[in-house]
Amino acid sequence: MSGMPPSAGSRWLMDLQGVDVRFGRVHALSGITLRIAPGERVALVGANGSGKSTLLRVLHGLVPASAGTCITALPHQQAMLFQRPHMLRTSAQNNVALGLWLRGSRWGAARKTALAALQRVGLESIAQQNARTLSGGQQQRVALARAWALQPDVLLLDEPTSSLDPHAKREVERMMADFANAHAEQGRAQPVTMLFSSHNLGQVKRLASRVVYLEHGRLVADLPVHDFFNGPLPEAARLFVKGELASVVSGLFDAEGRKHQY
Repeated sequence: MSGMPPSAGSRWLMDLQGVDVRFGRVHALSGITLRIAPGERVALVGANGSGKSTLLRVLHGLVPASAGTCITALPHQQAMLFQRPHMLRTSAQNNVALGLWLRGSRWGAARKTALAALQRVGLESIAQQNARTLSGGQQQRVALARAWALQPDVLLLDEPTSSLDPHAKREVERMMADFANAHAEQGRAQPVTMLFSSHNLGQVKRLASRVVYLEHGRLVADLPVHDFFNGPLPEAARLFVKGELASVVSGLFDAEGRKHQY
């Protein structure tokens, strides 16, 4: 895995060429070639075990490539949110402040910024509550506040709403959109680049500008979001979309055919 910056004039923030990842005999990723431009919103979709989480971890530097190259533009800051974020056994404010302190901020300044970040995600009132006692939706919002406080150029999210109830899903999704559009107030020329994995195709339609479909560790389709949902697809991707949409429709009704009220 290469840490060299792209050549001068390159417009790619991340450039993967022929990336393989192997865990023993398991090929988690095979021959992935993918380029990400600044400001893109890229959704990674595919069945469980298709390689979405592994690809995000390669992009974040948590998993090395077994073969191929992963070239990133420097300098830029990244943050990653996981499906079940880890919370320290301390206040929500301290959970956010710690990342700033580790990057060199004074503790008092870090706590002040952390409080502002929690206010942004609507959690100022529980800033002193032990983060491990919060609901799943609140913990994910703390994780978003933790990322926002670091002001990253790239935000990676691994199925950030999959374990949340419908109301919490909508709240976190709204905050993801706000986060991606916050560049103007932070004095940035480009929106935050966002890559996220999701099984929620409605969420993909609302948030993504581009969709990457993975199957068995291989990149099968890479299309603008409109083309992914409206144009012809490889058969495997078409069947995946059809199956996911069918499960969404069936999930709207209970066993007796009555529509759920969310």
